[in-house]
Amino acid sequence: MKITQIFIAIAALTTLSITPAVYASDAAATVNGKPIKQAWVDYIMKDAQARGQKSSDGMKNAIINELVGSELAYQEAQKQGIDKMPDYKINEELSQRKLLVNIFLADFMKKNPVTEADTKAAYEQYKKELGDKEYNARHILVKTEAEANEILAQVKKGSDFAKLAKEKSMDPGSKEKGGDLGWFSPAGMVKPFSEAVTTLKKGEVTAAPVQTQFGWHVIKMVDTRATQVPTYEKVKESLERTLQQRKLEKMMLDLKAKAKIEVTGAAK
Repeated sequence: MKITQIFIAIAALTTLSITPAVYASDAAATVNGKPIKQAWVDYIMKDAQARGQKSSDGMKNAIINELVGSELAYQEAQKQGIDKMPDYKINEELSQRKLLVNIFLADFMKKNPVTEADTKAAYEQYKKELGDKEYNARHILVKTEAEANEILAQVKKGSDFAKLAKEKSMDPGSKEKGGDLGWFSPAGMVKPFSEAVTTLKKGEVTAAPVQTQFGWHVIKMVDTRATQVPTYEKVKESLERTLQQRKLEKMMLDLKAKAKIEVTGAAK
């Protein structure tokens, strides 16, 4: 939550000259008699410091300036009755709920951190799932088995696989590359596809189309190699995020299991 993000719409409203003044003990400034709480300033400065920004008198003055600008806009919005509008009320309720939930989740992760041991164990599991061999293959994805059989027949007659992929394949990620999927681990593919790939030798094409939830595939093996496992340091942050997400998901599932939930407004 950077200062410029919080007040981006009002930062240019006013630039005040900060001069020593006697305020109420809990106020950093007043605007038309309304206090800018010192606690607000302290919180924003603390948050900025936590994000690596260096504390200074200039930062403090900038925060107060922006809070003053915010207060001017806030007071004017109240005068115009914007805070009484139905959409504002709903937005306020949702924003408060979102803020509370975000703080709750952050507090949960603080109390239930992902440890170095957790990430190292996850890395070992990750290496195990990758296996010892990677594959480079091309495929052509179509809707029906009949289409796939027709393409397979053309391949067997000597038609160029890459050209057919560009013409026929439904896969937007590989179509323009002649069906090239690059290097991948079987663990990263759906089971019917990975099972078919691992039976092929270099240069071979599947004897029959392979069906997955995406459609029908004609697959050609390009090459294989020993798995290129990324270092622990390279994937550590990604593993931490995954483990954090799993902790949050488990916590939410536990809450759901204990709750009585009745849904009456769902679409039918």
